[in-house]
Amino acid sequence: MSPRDVVRQWVDAFNQADPDALAALYAEEAVNHQVPEEPVEGRRSILEMFEREFENADMTCIVENIFEDGEWAILEWRDPLGLRGCGFFRVKGGKIVFQRGYWDKLSFLRQHGLPIPDTME
Repeated sequence: MSPRDVVRQWVDAFNQADPDALAALYAEEAVNHQVPEEPVEGRRSILEMFEREFENADMTCIVENIFEDGEWAILEWRDPLGLRGCGFFRVKGGKIVFQRGYWDKLSFLRQHGLPIPDTME
């Protein structure tokens, strides 16, 4: 499966708020680093991260572009509230081994009515 195909599956699982389906797309030793947060290492920890995130917010990923270059797929996205971001996915053997995402955490927290840490105000 190509990196682009894996990212398309990732978007589908994300939009269904399905942490199990998302976690299944990652290699056992994968790393997910959403830049506003600390890196999350290992499939089990990534699953738990998605479980927490879907409990806290109703999130939707609207694809603007998916680019592919070798083992990498790059996702440019937006959400219905106007937040924009991008994600870089390294895929080997049909599994995500590394992911890095860029988005504005303060805007996300405000849009979803979530608490804003004192360090961000």
